[in-house]
Amino acid sequence: MSNPKISLIIPHWNGIDVLSECLDSLAQTEYSNFEIIVVDNASTDGSPDWVSLNFPQIKLIENNQNYGYAGGCNRGAKVASGDYLVFLNNDTVQEKNWLDSLVDFMNLNQNVSAVQPKILNYYDRSKFDYAGGAGGWLDILGFPFARGRVFFEREKDEGQYDRMRPIFWASGTAIMVRTSDFETAGGFDETFFAHQEEIDLCWKFRLMGKESWAIPSSVVYHKNAVTLPMFSRQKQYLNHRNSLLMVLSNYSLPLTLYITPIRLALECIALVYSLVRLDMNHFFGIIQSLFWLVSHPHIIWKRRRLVKLIRVVKDKKVLPWLYWGSVVFDYYIRRKKRSAEIVKE
Repeated sequence: MSNPKISLIIPHWNGIDVLSECLDSLAQTEYSNFEIIVVDNASTDGSPDWVSLNFPQIKLIENNQNYGYAGGCNRGAKVASGDYLVFLNNDTVQEKNWLDSLVDFMNLNQNVSAVQPKILNYYDRSKFDYAGGAGGWLDILGFPFARGRVFFEREKDEGQYDRMRPIFWASGTAIMVRTSDFETAGGFDETFFAHQEEIDLCWKFRLMGKESWAIPSSVVYHKNAVTLPMFSRQKQYLNHRNSLLMVLSNYSLPLTLYITPIRLALECIALVYSLVRLDMNHFFGIIQSLFWLVSHPHIIWKRRRLVKLIRVVKDKKVLPWLYWGSVVFDYYIRRKKRSAEIVKE
C-alpha cells in the first residue's frame, strides 16, 4: 500500500480547549489520506455541539456514558475505515510529518502490529513525556516503564533513543495499529477503562507472534495527566488493578502461579510504604484494586480464555522481550534512574 488510509481515533471527555488545539494541530498534518473520528464519552461541557459546529467533516460518535479510553477507542474502531488505526489522546499536538514514517514502517514490516512515535512533554519539549517516552518495556512482575521515563524520573531528550527498535508496548498516547491485528486481538479490553490497556493489547500481539516498534523520527507532544490527575486515587487504583490483571491472565498457568505471589508481596510493601508516607490515595487505590480482583474471578477466567484463543506462541518466545528483574527494586533500591541503565539499548 503506497498511500493507505489512516483512521485517527480520539476518545474525548470534556475540555474543549484541549481538543481544539489537538484538532488544529492535526489539520497541519502533511499525510493526506486520513480521517478523524472523535468519540465523545458523554461530555457535559458541550463538546459534541462544538465539534459538529467547528469541524463538520469529522466523524463524531456521541456515547451515552463515559466508556473510558478503552471503550471509547473500541467504539471509534467500529466505524473506522482505515487500513491502520491511530489511537490518539486529545491532549496532544503533533509534528507535521508525524504520520509518514509510521505508515512507511508499517507498510514495510507486515509482522509489526503496533508502532509509536517519540512522545515528548508539551510543556518542556526537551524532555520525554511520562506517558510512553520512546517506547515501553515491562518487567516480569508486570511493572511498566519506558525508554526515557522510569516511574517519576523523566530524561532529557538528547538523541539517546533515536534508533528505531522493537519494544514490548507502544503508548496509547499515540499508537498506530494494524486494523486486522487489532480485530484479531479483540480490541482493547474495556474492563481496563483507562491506563495500561495498550500494554495489554501489545502483550496480546506478542502472543500472536507479532511485534511492536518505536519510530522516533515521528514526534508527538503530550500534556500529561490532563484528564486524570497524576496522583489521584482513581489513577492509582487503575494502574495497580490493570497491571495485576495482566499478570493473572496473560501468562501461562505455571508462570502465573509462580509470579503472582512475588507480585502480591510487592503490593504489600507498597501498602506499607504509602502508609508511612501518608499517601492515602496510593494506599486506598491499592486496597481497592486488590478487593476488585478478589471479587471478580470470572473476569480473570474470561480473559484467560481469550488469551488461549489468540495465542500462537508459548511464553518462552515472549519472555525474552520482558525485563528479567524488578524495575521497582532497580529504581528505589539500586537507584537506577534511566531506562538505559536497566535495559541495554
